[in-house]
Amino acid sequence: MLNKGLGGIFKQAQEMQSKMAEVQNELGQKKVEVSVGGGMVNVTANGLNEILAIKIDDELINMQDREVLEDLIIGAVNEANRKVKELSQAEMSKLTGGIKIPGLFG
Repeated sequence: MLNKGLGGIFKQAQEMQSKMAEVQNELGQKKVEVSVGGGMVNVTANGLNEILAIKIDDELINMQDREVLEDLIIGAVNEANRKVKELSQAEMSKLTGGIKIPGLFG
Protein backbone atom coordinates (compact mmCIF):
# COMPACT_ATOMS: atom_id res chain seq x y z
CA MET A 1 0.00 0.00 0.00
CA LEU A 2 2.89 2.33 0.74
CA ASN A 3 4.29 1.83 -2.80
CA LYS A 4 0.94 2.73 -4.35
CA GLY A 5 0.87 5.96 -2.33
CA LEU A 6 4.41 6.87 -3.33
CA GLY A 7 3.66 6.11 -6.97
CA GLY A 8 0.75 8.56 -6.83
CA ILE A 9 2.92 11.22 -5.23
CA PHE A 10 5.62 10.78 -7.90
CA LYS A 11 3.00 10.98 -10.64
CA GLN A 12 1.61 14.20 -9.16
CA ALA A 13 5.12 15.61 -8.89
CA GLN A 14 5.81 14.79 -12.55
CA GLU A 15 2.54 16.40 -13.60
CA MET A 16 3.35 19.52 -11.59
CA GLN A 17 6.82 19.67 -13.11
CA SER A 18 5.33 19.38 -16.60
CA LYS A 19 2.81 22.13 -15.89
CA MET A 20 5.56 24.36 -14.48
CA ALA A 21 7.56 23.87 -17.69
CA GLU A 22 4.48 24.93 -19.66
CA VAL A 23 4.11 28.06 -17.51
CA GLN A 24 7.80 28.88 -18.03
CA ASN A 25 7.35 28.53 -21.78
CA GLU A 26 4.28 30.77 -21.69
CA LEU A 27 6.12 33.36 -19.60
CA GLY A 28 8.87 33.44 -22.21
CA GLN A 29 6.23 34.46 -24.77
CA LYS A 30 4.65 37.21 -22.66
CA LYS A 31 5.97 40.76 -22.58
CA VAL A 32 5.86 43.64 -20.15
CA GLU A 33 6.53 47.17 -21.29
CA VAL A 34 7.58 50.01 -19.02
CA SER A 35 7.88 53.70 -19.76
CA VAL A 36 9.58 56.24 -17.47
CA GLY A 37 10.54 59.89 -17.69
CA GLY A 38 7.40 60.80 -19.59
CA GLY A 39 8.18 58.21 -22.25
CA MET A 40 11.84 59.14 -22.58
CA VAL A 41 12.99 55.60 -21.70
CA ASN A 42 11.04 52.46 -22.57
CA VAL A 43 11.99 48.93 -21.55
CA THR A 44 10.45 45.72 -22.85
CA ALA A 45 11.08 42.43 -21.03
CA ASN A 46 9.65 38.95 -21.36
CA GLY A 47 8.07 36.97 -18.54
CA LEU A 48 11.41 35.29 -17.83
CA ASN A 49 12.86 38.70 -16.90
CA GLU A 50 15.00 38.96 -20.00
CA ILE A 51 15.33 42.51 -21.31
CA LEU A 52 14.25 42.46 -24.96
CA ALA A 53 14.53 46.14 -25.85
CA ILE A 54 15.48 49.53 -24.46
CA LYS A 55 14.41 52.62 -26.37
CA ILE A 56 15.73 56.06 -25.49
CA ASP A 57 14.12 59.24 -26.81
CA ASP A 58 16.43 61.35 -28.99
CA GLU A 59 15.71 64.38 -26.84
CA LEU A 60 17.20 62.65 -23.81
CA ILE A 61 20.28 61.63 -25.75
CA ASN A 62 20.71 65.17 -27.06
CA MET A 63 20.60 66.54 -23.51
CA GLN A 64 23.96 64.87 -22.94
CA ASP A 65 23.13 64.37 -19.28
CA ARG A 66 24.58 60.97 -18.50
CA GLU A 67 23.34 60.94 -14.89
CA VAL A 68 19.69 61.53 -15.88
CA LEU A 69 19.92 58.87 -18.60
CA GLU A 70 21.48 56.34 -16.23
CA ASP A 71 18.86 57.03 -13.53
CA LEU A 72 15.99 56.63 -16.00
CA ILE A 73 17.38 53.35 -17.35
CA ILE A 74 17.83 51.99 -13.82
CA GLY A 75 14.27 53.03 -12.94
CA ALA A 76 12.84 51.47 -16.08
CA VAL A 77 14.68 48.18 -15.63
CA ASN A 78 13.68 47.97 -11.96
CA GLU A 79 10.04 48.65 -12.85
CA ALA A 80 10.19 45.98 -15.57
CA ASN A 81 11.61 43.52 -13.02
CA ARG A 82 8.75 44.31 -10.63
CA LYS A 83 6.12 43.81 -13.34
CA VAL A 84 7.68 40.52 -14.45
CA LYS A 85 7.65 39.28 -10.84
CA GLU A 86 3.94 40.15 -10.58
CA LEU A 87 3.24 38.39 -13.88
CA SER A 88 5.18 35.28 -12.80
CA GLN A 89 3.41 35.14 -9.45
CA ALA A 90 0.01 35.49 -11.12
CA GLU A 91 0.77 32.68 -13.60
CA MET A 92 2.13 30.38 -10.88
CA SER A 93 -0.88 31.16 -8.69
CA LYS A 94 -3.10 29.77 -11.44
CA LEU A 95 -1.04 26.58 -11.39
CA THR A 96 -0.98 26.18 -7.62
CA GLY A 97 -4.55 27.28 -7.02
CA GLY A 98 -3.38 30.32 -5.06
CA ILE A 99 -1.26 28.31 -2.63
CA LYS A 100 2.09 29.99 -2.11
CA ILE A 101 4.92 27.48 -2.36
CA PRO A 102 8.14 28.72 -0.71
CA GLY A 103 10.95 29.29 -3.18
CA LEU A 104 8.65 29.20 -6.21
CA PHE A 105 8.91 32.54 -7.99
CA GLY A 106 9.65 34.14 -4.75
